Order: sequence, then C-alpha cells, then structure tokens
Amino acid sequence: MRRAALISTVAGLAAGWLVLALLVWVYGASPREVLAQLAQGTWGMAYGAGQVLYKATPLLLTGLAVDLALRAGLFNIGAEGQLAVAGLAIGAVGARLPPGTPAWLALPLLTVVAAAAGALWAAPPALLRARYGAHEVISTIMMNRIADAAIGLLLARGLAIPGTVRTPDVAPGARLPRLESLGFASLHGSAVSVALPLAIVVALVAAWWLARARIGREIVLVGLSPTACAAEGIPVARRLAAALVLSGAVAGLAALAPVLGYKGYFESGLGAGAGFGGIAVALLGRGHPAGLLLAALLFGTLEQGGLVINATVPMELTTVLQGVVIVAVALADVRVRRLALRGARAT
Repeated sequence: MRRAALISTVAGLAAGWLVLALLVWVYGASPREVLAQLAQGTWGMAYGAGQVLYKATPLLLTGLAVDLALRAGLFNIGAEGQLAVAGLAIGAVGARLPPGTPAWLALPLLTVVAAAAGALWAAPPALLRARYGAHEVISTIMMNRIADAAIGLLLARGLAIPGTVRTPDVAPGARLPRLESLGFASLHGSAVSVALPLAIVVALVAAWWLARARIGREIVLVGLSPTACAAEGIPVARRLAAALVLSGAVAGLAALAPVLGYKGYFESGLGAGAGFGGIAVALLGRGHPAGLLLAALLFGTLEQGGLVINATVPMELTTVLQGVVIVAVALADVRVRRLALRGARAT
C-alpha cells in the first residue's frame, strides 16, 4: 500500500512538472531557465527559504486539519473559513490585551482562542452531520461563505481601525518570535516564526493521538467502517462530530503564523488560500506527519516561486501546477491500485 502511494505521488509530481514546462514553453520562455529561477529564488537563498517555510506553516496545519477529518471519512472543505474566523478572533483579543501582558500569558491564551474559534466554526457542520446526516462538504462550504460575511460585518462594526479593514496591533507580548531573532540570522527579513516548530509538534501529537488514544483509534475505525463500529458499540455520531470539531480547531491554529508571527494584526484576506491549499497537502501527505510536512513545503515552494518567476511568466502557472499535481496523483492512485489488485489476483 505504501509503495503504491509513493508511485502515485511521484507520477503525479512528474506529470505536474511536465505540464509546467509545457506552459512555460507556450509563453515563449525557457522551462530550464524558469525552473532554475524558481529554485534560486526559493531554496537558493536564505530569505527565499525563510519565506517558503513561512508559507508552508499554515499549509501544514490546514493539511493536518483536512487529514484529521479524512481519517473519519469526512471531507472538511471549511478550513478556509475556520482559519479566517480564528485569525479575526486572535487579532481582536490580542489587540485588547494590556500592553504589558507577558508572552507566557498572552501566547498560550491566544493559542487557545485560535483553536476554540476554529472548533466553534466547525461545530455547526459537525452537529448537522452527527444528528441529521447532512453532508459536511455542503455545510462547511456554507460556513466559508458565512465567515466571509461575518468577518466583513464585524470589522465594519468596530473591530477594525476606522477607515481600514484591519484590527489594531496585538499587544507586544502576543507576537510570536521570528526565527531570525532566535539565532537564525540568515533568515533576516523573512516571516518564518516559531509557529513552524509549533505546527510540526501539533502534527506529531495528532499522529500519536490517532494511533494511541482510544478516541483517536475509534475515529480512524469509524472512517474505515462506520457500520461495523456501530455494531461494536462505538458511538459513531459522536466520533464523527469530534473529528470535525478537532479538524476545525487545528485549522484555527493555522492563523497564528500570519497574525501573530507576521503582521501582528488581522486584516481582511490575511491567510486566504491556505485553507483550500490544505486540501492538496492532505491528499499528497497520505496521513503521515512527514508526508504532510513535505507536501506543505512543496506547495509553499510553489507559492513563493510564483512570486519569483512572475517577471518572466504569470505566477498563476504555479497555481495551475498545484491543480495538475492533485488530479494526476488521484488518477495515478486509481491506476496503480487497479494494477496492484490485478497482480494480487493473478498470484
């Protein structure tokens, strides 16, 4: 199974790079030069690498959020809205903290606020799914739209600085330290912060919890066969609801990097796209922390690389590449599994 997943992923990545080369050629540029430019502007310089790590941080958490839901057989499309609502919550609460609030109090408090806001925004779809069987794809998409409207309304009604679409600055003690201030001087100027190691720790803890904790194991089992779990007395509806709420909480944590580690305040549109990017990360990550991290780094590289190559070809080509990779991986996955099944029957 792992070998088939690896083959599918490699095939999808190869197809994606081939399509990118073709599109670059259509635009009249040299694929080799554009790819060299992309590599040099990302991992070829310290600032570019730092920006890749910054962009990969929320992608890792939203990818983990989507993956947690997938373990229960659910598809959380609402990470985008959960991240945005959590960003507004920590921006508003952080701005109202007394200026002298110490970091040891402000940072844990805002971390809890981010997770709680994301979980709260995932609660209605979780309730609708567990109690009425409503499909979570529809309800989470609906919550994304509601989040857009609610954030705009709350910013206009007093949470934003008058005449702007941003909250006031959070208290100084609520800012996440950037890695450059912790001894990584080569990353000077980039936005990567301690949110990155925090995201990695969250991914490792989630993997341990799913494998070792009773509720975590039951969530995975429900995703494999809810009928069998119900026959064994496992509360399927509660496990589905728990998985979706937990997924929302992790998506809410993704707001820490852009709000507390980068801007120091929340503004409309901050972190946009990371929720949907997390879907791609989850599909490529294959449910393993290392896979999720590598997928987040890949798409973080493409996001930063799009800015680097924009002077030569449109940066939207990297977005096209992301979509091609996902489609190619899905198609390759089906093909490889069929071939593996055919080989197993033959033997």
